[in-house]
Amino acid sequence: METKIQNVGEEAQGDRSEGAHSRRKRRATEEGNRRYFLPKAGSSPAKPELGQEVASEGEALIEAFKNGQQFYTLTAWKAVPEVNGSGSPVIVKQAVART
Repeated sequence: METKIQNVGEEAQGDRSEGAHSRRKRRATEEGNRRYFLPKAGSSPAKPELGQEVASEGEALIEAFKNGQQFYTLTAWKAVPEVNGSGSPVIVKQAVART
């Protein structure tokens, strides 16, 4: 029987830097595809309806503050197949490019 010894400190450090990189890449992709909307007149948090689209999060914050209302962010996703490290297929989400 073999015993495998791991250097936990080095492994954790390698995982941390790789994980941080992939999170940053994912976050940048998501933010590039994020859209901002003010609510439609008559909508409520219980039944949200998208109204006017604004260009940026900053603009959405300002308009929502001026009008005393919330704003919505929207990111569109699609499900795509991907093969993981063990060769098994998995379904992952992929941000849809804004057109």
